[in-house]
Amino acid sequence: MADDATIPSNRLSAALAAIDQANADDPHTIVIDGQTRPKEQAHAELMTEWIQRLDPDADDAQQVAARAHHLRRWALPRTDYPEGRAGYLRWRAAQGKRHAAEVADIVTAAGYDDDFAADVSAIVTKKGLGTDPRVQTHEDALCLVFLETQFEALADKLGDDHMAEVLAKTLAKMSPSARRVAQGLDLSPRAAALLEAAGS
Repeated sequence: MADDATIPSNRLSAALAAIDQANADDPHTIVIDGQTRPKEQAHAELMTEWIQRLDPDADDAQQVAARAHHLRRWALPRTDYPEGRAGYLRWRAAQGKRHAAEVADIVTAAGYDDDFAADVSAIVTKKGLGTDPRVQTHEDALCLVFLETQFEALADKLGDDHMAEVLAKTLAKMSPSARRVAQGLDLSPRAAALLEAAGS
């Protein structure tokens, strides 16, 4: 029989492995460090790395929420909703509810209780942003992953002026400490200049 010390470790590992397995089916891919990976699986791993860097004492709920923040995102395409901001907001809200429900099933199967599942769901859906420091850390990690993996491609698509607006909104979501971390990211000269201008 396992001792009490191994039970929490085992259920966290089980929950993360189940999330990774679910995200491995992503038909969309991204290149990270020269390797082509399922997009949401790779993003989830980067989220975990940032959460651990930003908060070395992150609890299980934070770690699970980081890994599940876009759980099986492709299952509910943006094209299922109308174009425009209103349609985007409806899609994003529906995605948040679906992510929260699916991760709740995963964590209860791994041995966590309903209160833990609700806690994870709250972080995933960003309830308590502005009052719960764990949710702010989650938001910071999301923004840093965006800057690392999507910033430059989006800048090419939108152009510098529109991208400056996007960056200003992104930085506004971040804590002061995370904004300082963002300034140290390994970006191209153009991207670094855009980020610096947006933060000034």
